[in-house]
Amino acid sequence: MPRILIVEDEAIIRSALKRLLERHDYTVSEAGSAEEACQLELKGFDLIISDLRLPGEPGTTLITAAAPVPVLIMTSYASMRSAVEALKQGAVDYVAKPFDHAELLETVERILHKQSMQQSPPPDITDAGGSRQTMIGNCVAMQQVYTRISKTAPADVTVLILGESGTGKELVARAIHQQSKRAKAPLICVNCAAIPETLIESELFGHEKGAFTGASAARTGLVEAADGGTLFLDEIGELPLDAQARLLRVLQEGEIRKIGSVETRHVNVRLIAATHRDLRALSKTGEFRLDLYYRLNVMQIELPPLREREDDVLEIADILLDKACKRHERTGLRLSRAARQDLRDYPWPGNVRELENALERGVILAEGHLIHPDDLGLAPTTPRPHPPSGSSSSPTVTGSGDKNAEENEDDLSLEDYFQHFVLEHQDQMSETELAQKLGISRKNLWERRQRLGIPRKKTARRPG
Repeated sequence: MPRILIVEDEAIIRSALKRLLERHDYTVSEAGSAEEACQLELKGFDLIISDLRLPGEPGTTLITAAAPVPVLIMTSYASMRSAVEALKQGAVDYVAKPFDHAELLETVERILHKQSMQQSPPPDITDAGGSRQTMIGNCVAMQQVYTRISKTAPADVTVLILGESGTGKELVARAIHQQSKRAKAPLICVNCAAIPETLIESELFGHEKGAFTGASAARTGLVEAADGGTLFLDEIGELPLDAQARLLRVLQEGEIRKIGSVETRHVNVRLIAATHRDLRALSKTGEFRLDLYYRLNVMQIELPPLREREDDVLEIADILLDKACKRHERTGLRLSRAARQDLRDYPWPGNVRELENALERGVILAEGHLIHPDDLGLAPTTPRPHPPSGSSSSPTVTGSGDKNAEENEDDLSLEDYFQHFVLEHQDQMSETELAQKLGISRKNLWERRQRLGIPRKKTARRPG
């Protein structure tokens, strides 16, 4: 969700503009002057909308202070002279007050879209083994991720990374750390779900000798080990409530206290957290502290699932296949055309991790120089439909008309596609042809029509 900063000294205009933008799903912050705005982390915003004439410094001073964040200038003085001067100083555009709401929203959307389409180079990362790698993908969603990484890394603020399991949240954390001012300090990675609940506080915050049964020696915690650097807490939604309270104190006061100790120690740690769970929803059930959620959610980066990354799937597959071939000394192996289509159509609930495993299987099981669909060992699933480009284009919705296929009919996207396909093609095709194109039986076609309320086409009347 794009973050917009409004800089306007008239509270009525500022509030009205804030409500307008929030109604259109933008996250909005406010400031009454350029000086007040500069107290905020300007580079954390996607767009700044500023009045030209403000108490103190004019709105154009934010152009340099916030660069490369675009600044849209508002002015009651709609003369060409003030507008051109603002543009010369680097404003992305200007709007004249009083402005038309639709026009303003269109301008904001155009600026943000242009920003998202600007190519940001994928960051280079040194992995845990010391080897260099580059994040892969050029779809719009990943371009937005790269842009957010480049803006967030130098800001030294807490970051919350959201995404399904296997989407590469740790890679993003490493990229942020390695592009930050703390790059030469340690990056400590902790998977909160992998440590037993009884040991997590000791692991993170350390303990004194004799603090509990089995504590035969004092231990330094991972938070202290990350002092001066970055602490990455993966799956932070699994952190017990007691440990959440201790972590909140680290973020608020910058200090830790070992288990069994009465002394506190100050630490300077940048926290990056990641989760596949809805922390706000967990806070409503008492499983996650709401105050900690707000402390974590200073900057947010959301990773798209693999199924939404268009042609990135095959690009990633080619790179992972090359690595797997080298590991197993099977050079020259390629994916067959059918295997590539299966990789593209598969929904990848396990994301990149599942793709890597499938290719590993393919390299091991392939008999000749080609990897076929059977070698990949993907679970049977309904392939994602491709929208028909004409009456002759009709991808299979289900692989067969058997009972297993019928049990997958809960997928709303497939039901929507079924309805769209039938309504679009039933005037040109018979019921038998429709069923064949959809890969189901005539009986199954009839049953779906009944359930979805899709009437059969009317037989054309003969001219009288």
